[in-house]
Amino acid sequence: MHPKEPRALVLLAEGAEEMEATISVDVLRRASVEVVLAGIDGVSPVRCSRGVRIVPDVALADVTGSFDVVVLPGGKGGADRLAASPEVGALLRAQAETDRLVAAICAAPIALAAHGVFAGRRMTCHPSVREIVARHGKHEGDAVVVDGSLVTSQGPGTTFGFALTLVEMLCGVTTRDAIRAPMMLLS
Repeated sequence: MHPKEPRALVLLAEGAEEMEATISVDVLRRASVEVVLAGIDGVSPVRCSRGVRIVPDVALADVTGSFDVVVLPGGKGGADRLAASPEVGALLRAQAETDRLVAAICAAPIALAAHGVFAGRRMTCHPSVREIVARHGKHEGDAVVVDGSLVTSQGPGTTFGFALTLVEMLCGVTTRDAIRAPMMLLS
């Protein structure tokens, strides 16, 4: 009997940072994580922060089952929409209550504050939202911060480290190293 492959739900909102969304999806899929890209407003193509359009796999309203990790890409517009969504709030609270992973990058940690999850935990974010995040949690300046079931990161340039941290947590160091090598990442 083979162990079940981990499942990841990546939330996609208008104005999301496309690098953070696509790199996260790509790296997780390279590690054989089942990734569902869910549009918070349905299945229509989502216009991201730099004009790239991404088509979600499914509408968030139609998502079923549980996920080992819920990933929130940043981008100020996308993060604002994640923070304003009651459905996203309910999903984040359910993840937190069951101690399953939540991962937020760039401006997306503002959604944690808006929905009242992970208060007082160590986290990082993009400098543009540092004040909001620092009022909610213990801000740290590292590129990627892990505090129990919460993983946060700073922005587009830290996305590979963010995604590889998720791979390590879900699949182990061996898998992380195996998928990292052929990507030819610097440093």
